[in-house]
Amino acid sequence: MQAAAALVAEDLLSFYDGDKPGGVPGIFGSAPPAGDYYWWTGSLLWSTLLDYRSRTGNTTYDDTILEGLQWQVGSDNDFMPANWTASEGNDDQSFWAQAALLADETGFVDPPSGDAQWLALAQTVFDVQSVEGRHVSEGNCSGALRWQIYTFNNGYSYVNTASNAGFFSIGAQLAVLTKNDTYGDEAAKTYDILSKIGLVSDDFNVYDGLQADACNAINRVQFSYAAGVLLQGSAYMYNYTNDDIWKTRVDGLVDRTLELFFPKGIATEIACEDSESCTSDMLFYKGILHRSLAYTMKLAPHTTETILPVLKTSAAAAVLTCTGGDNKRMCGFTWADGKFDNSSAAAQTSVLSALVSVLQSYVEVNTTGSGGGNSGNSTSTTGSSGGSDGASGSGNSTGSGGSSIGTNIGVSFSVLVGGLLVAGFLG
Repeated sequence: MQAAAALVAEDLLSFYDGDKPGGVPGIFGSAPPAGDYYWWTGSLLWSTLLDYRSRTGNTTYDDTILEGLQWQVGSDNDFMPANWTASEGNDDQSFWAQAALLADETGFVDPPSGDAQWLALAQTVFDVQSVEGRHVSEGNCSGALRWQIYTFNNGYSYVNTASNAGFFSIGAQLAVLTKNDTYGDEAAKTYDILSKIGLVSDDFNVYDGLQADACNAINRVQFSYAAGVLLQGSAYMYNYTNDDIWKTRVDGLVDRTLELFFPKGIATEIACEDSESCTSDMLFYKGILHRSLAYTMKLAPHTTETILPVLKTSAAAAVLTCTGGDNKRMCGFTWADGKFDNSSAAAQTSVLSALVSVLQSYVEVNTTGSGGGNSGNSTSTTGSSGGSDGASGSGNSTGSGGSSIGTNIGVSFSVLVGGLLVAGFLG
């Protein structure tokens, strides 16, 4: 399993030019229409590699991950770099903060002394997203986080679930890491708002969003990443509070998410996949979904017997698509067909996410806020400091040779996958 994941990770990095002359560290490249990848998707590269690192102990990519994350921090340590701030949405920012939290929680390498540490970066994002100007101030949607940060961007008047789910999940994770109830209180308030305005239904459908002014015409399209992030935040809240209300929400979201997004047990982006209408960022969503379900199993272990068999079935289908490209092992996006369609950074990221989601983690959930020995912002104790571009480690050093494992192993990816299926690791 680790050997297969290593091959997928190696091929994923072939889409990244940020560590090469002329490249921009931290991102896949230019946003549409000039390129294929929006800024926020760079955070998914690092989150996925951090998960890969923590679940395999492979530290091969540590320097690349560290540089990539730090390059996009911005001058105010809030993941608002000058080149992207004008078009940045709250959801975009939240995914970078979630990557920083994952770095802290899994014990990743600390930023250099004098630079903001991982936990503090996430706290800063939570604080800036808590300010009044980021939220709807009146009407039925009062208190909901807006999709866009600035009034001049399309979507400022839209409340999308992904932004609120990101804010919610960051708050829930900060509550676990810092033991500060204020983060948990703010997270709970956000979930309640989503429920009140109907973006999370009583039967745990998670809808895309609605216009803030009227706050009554719900856009009922459902995307897997929004459901996934909301689920992982709920799992953090259950882990933190041990409250029955959060267990009910976790269980309800698990059941509905698996029912809706895993037809025949295989992850499918139902809003666009069958119609072949997915935009470039939507191609990343299934990876977020897989990883969110894996976090849920760690945080709420009682869900494992429900989630893990589905993740295995989905991962098995995903790796069967890895027969494309010049090396005959690049991965595809549509897993249900069991064959390669098109290669992309998104497809490679999602298949790696599927593989690592079924690997036993070397790292337990960190509940101290110092997974990597770094510290948070001691002045940040609440999420109420007052102060789009497209998204609607164990320290166990076993990474030697990881970047050339395809050569060192001496077998094809198809042989590895066949062995995994026969051994029952995926099927």
